[in-house]
Amino acid sequence: MATKNTQEIIKTGRRKCSIAVAKLVKGKGRVFINGKTLKGYLGNRPTLEMMIFRPLVLTDNTDKFDIRVRAIGGGVSSQAGAIRHAISRALLEVNEENKAVLKQEGLLTRDPRVKERKKYGRKRARKRFQFSKR
Repeated sequence: MATKNTQEIIKTGRRKCSIAVAKLVKGKGRVFINGKTLKGYLGNRPTLEMMIFRPLVLTDNTDKFDIRVRAIGGGVSSQAGAIRHAISRALLEVNEENKAVLKQEGLLTRDPRVKERKKYGRKRARKRFQFSKR
């Protein structure tokens, strides 16, 4: 884990099956995910963009850091949640005063919801095959 004295801060965030490793560096507010720009990676999904920028907006750091993220696993939506978690944890290391704001919004808590496992004799976790009376 990086300390406050280094130039870059690296933190990990998780959601569902997704893992995101975010690297914060002093910059102009650009975000790169897996080598692509934010728009190039997410496409036309403004809600996911807002989700990723939420911790930066709350702590007034939108144009102070460049963020490089490596995200693996899951879908794009759960990767956005993992990126938000990683950025929140990194901002906490930048300044401890951010903790109250981020904690109140629930951005420091890992979302524990994961997909339920499939059970035998069923189609999915809970869905059953169609029942025929006759």
